[in-house]
Amino acid sequence: MERTGPTVRFSVLLAAATAAVLAAGALVATAPAAGAADVDLARNGGFESGLDGWSCTAASGAAVSTPVHGGTKALKATPAGSDNAKCSQTITVKPNSSYTLSAWVQGSYVYLGASGTGTTDVSTWTQSSGAWKQLTTTFRTGPSTTSVNVYTHGWYGTPAHYVDDLTLVGPGGDPVVIPAVPAGLKTTAITSSSVALSWNAVSGASGYNVYRGGTKVATATGPSATVTGLTPSTAYSFQVSATNAAGESAKSAAITATTTAGGGGGGDTKLPARALVGYLHSSFANGSGYTRMADVPDSWDVINLAFGEPTSVTSGDIRFSLCPVAECPNVESEAEFKAAIKAKQAAGKKVLISIGGQNGQVQLASTAARDAFVTSVSKIIDTYGLDGLDIDFEGHSLSLNTGDTDFRSPTSPVIVNLISAVKSLKAKYGSDFVLTMAPETFFVQLGYQFYGSGPWGGQDPRAGAYLPVIHALRDDLTLLHVQDYNSGPIMGLDNQYHTMGGADFHIAMTDMLLAGFPVAGNTSRVFPGLRPDQVAIGLPASTQAGNGHTTPAEVNKALNCLIKKTDCGSYQTHGTWSDLRGLMTWSINWDRFNNGEFSRNFDAYFGN
Repeated sequence: MERTGPTVRFSVLLAAATAAVLAAGALVATAPAAGAADVDLARNGGFESGLDGWSCTAASGAAVSTPVHGGTKALKATPAGSDNAKCSQTITVKPNSSYTLSAWVQGSYVYLGASGTGTTDVSTWTQSSGAWKQLTTTFRTGPSTTSVNVYTHGWYGTPAHYVDDLTLVGPGGDPVVIPAVPAGLKTTAITSSSVALSWNAVSGASGYNVYRGGTKVATATGPSATVTGLTPSTAYSFQVSATNAAGESAKSAAITATTTAGGGGGGDTKLPARALVGYLHSSFANGSGYTRMADVPDSWDVINLAFGEPTSVTSGDIRFSLCPVAECPNVESEAEFKAAIKAKQAAGKKVLISIGGQNGQVQLASTAARDAFVTSVSKIIDTYGLDGLDIDFEGHSLSLNTGDTDFRSPTSPVIVNLISAVKSLKAKYGSDFVLTMAPETFFVQLGYQFYGSGPWGGQDPRAGAYLPVIHALRDDLTLLHVQDYNSGPIMGLDNQYHTMGGADFHIAMTDMLLAGFPVAGNTSRVFPGLRPDQVAIGLPASTQAGNGHTTPAEVNKALNCLIKKTDCGSYQTHGTWSDLRGLMTWSINWDRFNNGEFSRNFDAYFGN
């Protein structure tokens, strides 16, 4: 949220790895000759039968007739976004045996490798290959290894590459048999929109399929999965099967799980079913003019006071005061301000203190800062009789330390201390405490592609940094309203980039929050979807308020798609989110400056 005119603050993610990282898989120029009893174990290594036997990410792989190295077909694979165009195959091998993996490739940064060897996994690559070039590497299997995964892939942002005549030469393994039916299927967590499942691991299984009502809805590499996009207070039937190269087992015995009821997350906050949230410039004017609390129109259900700011970036000591008279000649007195807050609350409105904003960098890097945050925010809430807290941390307030890679168990102090501080405030004020958050897309939805500095470093450590905070506080969270503005293009669940300013952006960004998504593409680390009543769409109120202004007609299209599954355009949502809570805007002041266009459209759409 901005105190000055709109600026684009979306950071450029440093996604490319360094040459040193690329060189991690050393190229083996030659390999020992295979023994006489060895055979080629790769299935359809020349891609003469298309992609039979191969699994390729997204829609990145296809068999083409030119260029080819041998035969009539070759693999063409095209990286896109966070997809490095990986194609793989699981092959049966013998324990304690040596194997030679080889393939002919054409293109820049093409990789060939094997994982699951039971010893040291291997890979090799070529930086630039204008003509066909052979990549070769060797490995030895471990004492209990019976299968390995061989793969090829390209690199992010590079053009298509080609692969042909891939071979894995070595002793043939014992025949693969279809795995047994998984046992022990049970639920491990249930929300109003998701069910987490686990089951006993099956020997010889390379993956699992999860079924809901007989329809496959998820796959997993390990014995657990979370099914998202469910409806509150609804019973669902689940089964699971095991898979490997030989096929798929029968489905397990079914279990039934009933999702919890939807409601005002974080306790009985008594918000209306459709809520309009706005930020009030209480400590500054920002060119839109000062609006007194008593003059805030009745349309606004949640009023966020902008802003409480720290005495220094790392102090945790938050202060709030009304706009100086020199900047806001019509500012009310403290007594009038407090009285107006009470009047709004008597009318059923919620008034919160918003911490941060564009200029209010807050880094709770120490326990002392955490404790100062709790003490100072409590003082503001008590002084003005507020209903709760809005977290609007921007800029460099939140980032992930190197090695902090799992949003479910964060280790970075600024993340851990913020979570602890908010939980302390929640415990102090009880179930009526209203908690909202207004992160930027960079800190949330970008986590679908990138999380922190990444496995090889070089990425912006702020990418996805709000996800552990949202996840840890989801049971306390009243509303999440991500800022769908001042944003660069973001990839949605359709693996396409979406650009702010139209209905499509809000549909895709909001659907991600409700359906959930694998963080940084890791299907074993899925961010579970939030309840629809916990989510509002964040938009600028006018063209002056921020980049990415959306016209009322496009706002209504987005609402139609998300709530009614109509007017969806090219993006198809993963559910009908009929309980979507509403809209948030920056800001009440800018909406009044724009003759109330935003709030009037909200009232008209929902019949208020």
